[in-house]
Amino acid sequence: MQIHVVNQGDTLYQIADLYGTTPTALIDANELDTPNNLVPGQSLVIPIVGQFYFVQPGDSLFSISQQFGMTADQLAQINNIPLEGVLAVGTRLYIPEQTKPDITSNAYIEPLGGEVSQTLINSAEKTTPYLTYLAPFSYQVNRDGTLSAPPLDNFVQIAGNQNTALMLVITNLEEGEFSRELGHIILTVQAVQNTLLDSIVNVAQEIGFSDVHFDFEFLPPEDREAYNNFLRKAKQRLSEEGLMLSTALAPKTSAEQTGEWYEAHDYATHGEIADFVVLMTYEWGYSYGPPRAVSPINEVRKVVDFALSVMPPEKILLGQNLYGYDWTLPFTEGGDPAEALSPQQAIARARQQNVSIEYDTTAQAPFYTYTDSQGANHEVWFEDARSIQAKFDMIKELNLLGISYWKLGLAFPQNWLLLQDNFTITKLD
Repeated sequence: MQIHVVNQGDTLYQIADLYGTTPTALIDANELDTPNNLVPGQSLVIPIVGQFYFVQPGDSLFSISQQFGMTADQLAQINNIPLEGVLAVGTRLYIPEQTKPDITSNAYIEPLGGEVSQTLINSAEKTTPYLTYLAPFSYQVNRDGTLSAPPLDNFVQIAGNQNTALMLVITNLEEGEFSRELGHIILTVQAVQNTLLDSIVNVAQEIGFSDVHFDFEFLPPEDREAYNNFLRKAKQRLSEEGLMLSTALAPKTSAEQTGEWYEAHDYATHGEIADFVVLMTYEWGYSYGPPRAVSPINEVRKVVDFALSVMPPEKILLGQNLYGYDWTLPFTEGGDPAEALSPQQAIARARQQNVSIEYDTTAQAPFYTYTDSQGANHEVWFEDARSIQAKFDMIKELNLLGISYWKLGLAFPQNWLLLQDNFTITKLD
């Protein structure tokens, strides 16, 4: 795969010709609904085997070959150019497909309003070929330790058709919010724990879940060790039943980090007990906060670096959002929430507003601003091929176990093409 950033005046035919492909292939890969009206700054995925590299000032065959894990001899031979020749800036070099590492991938899927929409069903069908796990969100713990199930519709069959395992997500959600009080009950009342673990085993065996995933959030800080002890107890019981255990962790950058989301999550102990963890590395930019990238890579990197200081990389799934936000300006604390939108919707809105897409190289994220028909100013941050490729590069650099997406239902076709191009997806069977 290749990523191309649209310049002012680019046409689909010119881009296709540049990379030796067809406009139809570009339309299909990027699900372009207005192919004759590209947005400057929009990133396109080019569906070719391998990729092309365009020589930059100061490049040499040696420096380029090192960048792609080749020898200068190999690069010269593949492109039929002399080894000692001078490279003109702009020369197109072909880089063959590289060896792909194996990773684990997960995606949460959340039915809303007590029912599964056709959009979610379609999304599950499209993405399960690229997933190790599909994670219906969520089974909620009742105060007696029993479980309330989410609607599953035909998720089990969809996952099975693609040899995708199921993740049993357990939360302390109550009336739509993570409940501190419910979390305390779960972690401190042995009878509730026993009922809960019995319920989990029964559901896992009945439905066919492979991993049990605890996403307990906003727990009382004083319950940190109680949570650790609960996980030890759960791990022993689940192992006896042949089930894996994973947890979701708030994005911490130190063991001493304060705040109600963070303090009860003990990275080192979760890393010791769990088969793997999901780092919730998103929502720096969130619906009720000021406009910024949802998962800026510089901030994400700090969380991953801390996690790596207390657990091995093969236990870490990097959390990744599949959405962006449109904020109305000026931002007001406690005001109306930003509008969530898919990467495809974000590009369409930039086109409708006749604005170019910019790219923040520190956050590694696209953004733009516009003024709506009512005169209100807006700022939009979202994900594109460049931002997701930056995360994939970090996963490879640090040898992480893989990636976990929050959440399915918003269209981002480029992500799945690039995921497949960068990695071989592990299937449990």
